[in-house]
Amino acid sequence: MTMQYSKRSVLRQAMIALAVFVSLFTLLAPSSAQDYAAIVAAPDRADGDRQTDQRRDPVKLLAFTGVKNGMTVLDMGAGGGYSTELMARAVGPSGKVYGQDFETSARAKERFDARMKTDAMKNVVALARPFDDPLPADVANVDLITFFFFYHDTTYMAVDRAAMNKKLFGALKPGGFLVIADHSAKPGAGTSVGKTLHRIEQSSLRGEVEAVGFKLVGSGDWLRHPEDPRDERIFQPKVPVDEFVLKFQKPN
Repeated sequence: MTMQYSKRSVLRQAMIALAVFVSLFTLLAPSSAQDYAAIVAAPDRADGDRQTDQRRDPVKLLAFTGVKNGMTVLDMGAGGGYSTELMARAVGPSGKVYGQDFETSARAKERFDARMKTDAMKNVVALARPFDDPLPADVANVDLITFFFFYHDTTYMAVDRAAMNKKLFGALKPGGFLVIADHSAKPGAGTSVGKTLHRIEQSSLRGEVEAVGFKLVGSGDWLRHPEDPRDERIFQPKVPVDEFVLKFQKPN
């Protein structure tokens, strides 16, 4: 009886010790959840970026991409670097972001170059490379590719979009994601209004991306504006511009 009691006592103490260990580990271990609101609210972000936030809703956009600490991200059509910086903050010092653009405007280049001097961009590599050959050959197994509000521009540029999408597919690791946001065009417009209205039909973009092997796995509606007639240029619009966000995955 005494021996049986002793065994129960030892077992009980072991279980208590395990519970304490698990509790301490839970408290001390870093959380895997990403605090996107804190990233957007960082006090060192520029005032101009905060103004852009009002129409982009970056907390929802970051959450939709699923970007995490330590990831490698390719930001296509980086422009002035608004989204590149958000990605850089999200992946943290252990991650890396490639900001790609080619023959961008002088104003956008000036803004991007100024960003590159800030602490937030220390983990960013600037790439001045063609859209249909966006990464050096030694860069592979990218976790995430973002392509925000610029895919439509490639429809009137000297870009082989099929080759571009194949390169993006090849750059991603199996299971990696491509997230594209763009300005919506009317049904039937296809890619014909990329230069005139700076819009693209959602179904046309989707068809081009899926043609190289990507699978559509999600869409976001927080930037949709059904009141937009989608027949005018996106600059200085009379009503908010209707925009779509699509998430594609490279199959495992």
